[in-house]
Amino acid sequence: MNKIVIFGVGLIGGSFARALKQVGAVGTVVGMGRSPQSMARALELGIIDEIGSDPAQALDGADLVLLAAPVAQTGAILASIAPHLQPGTIVTDAGSTKSDVVAAARAALGDKVAQFVPGHPIAGRETNGPDAAIVDLYRGKKVVLTPLVENAAADVAKVAGAWRACGAILHTLTAEEHDKVFAAVSHLPHLLAFALVDDIANKPHAPLLFQYAASGFRDFTRIAGSSPEMWRDISLANQPALLHELDAYLAQLTSLRAHLATLDGAAIETVYASAQHARQQWIEAIEAAELPASASPTE
Repeated sequence: MNKIVIFGVGLIGGSFARALKQVGAVGTVVGMGRSPQSMARALELGIIDEIGSDPAQALDGADLVLLAAPVAQTGAILASIAPHLQPGTIVTDAGSTKSDVVAAARAALGDKVAQFVPGHPIAGRETNGPDAAIVDLYRGKKVVLTPLVENAAADVAKVAGAWRACGAILHTLTAEEHDKVFAAVSHLPHLLAFALVDDIANKPHAPLLFQYAASGFRDFTRIAGSSPEMWRDISLANQPALLHELDAYLAQLTSLRAHLATLDGAAIETVYASAQHARQQWIEAIEAAELPASASPTE
């Protein structure tokens, strides 16, 4: 690609740029964003080659545009680029929700919506900003595309090719399937981590509690260090599916509470053992999926 434009050059967008640059898959990277300080830092770090002054200038001759800003900004960004979107320029995103993004794209792009290929890289850390961007963030990680019926196969392939150049493994879901899946395995865990840390922080003896919190607490709550703005937007955008998963989790907690109140150790152990077994199977599957192509499971 001769030129790509990235809206949001923090962890997600910045890592995308770094990975493409490392393998020589892009000539010029133009960064766009709300913070002049972040843009200047991304330029200083070599993540981007230019700071876009306006959408018309930035999109001129662009092969690909990546939206890596919080999902609530998707509609406004797409509306700003729609008048300047040239034939042959493909737009994709990295949002953690898809149904709302697709609706925003249809509203903002109109008859140009075929040029928008929705996506979601399943990778991240609790840090953000240009300094958080790393070249291997997507290596061996999944990227889910949720193509529209209007998308040309060649355009979907172009987006998939960019992610593969970053080392990612491509998967395809519908937008609806995506949002149900990630409500359970991503959005709910973030909500729980934020809630637990906030609950403890508001206790009168919070300093004492945090003093003795060790690796288990740290690992369980790591994702509570993520961007509050981003996760507020994700929670609201995927509200129906997230409410469904939250209700199911509350039912599980109610059941466990009843077992604890009645000192039913056997029932508690059954739940714990089932969870342990499921987690072990998941870890083994993840480790196998992320092996380098040349490696065998015994290496």
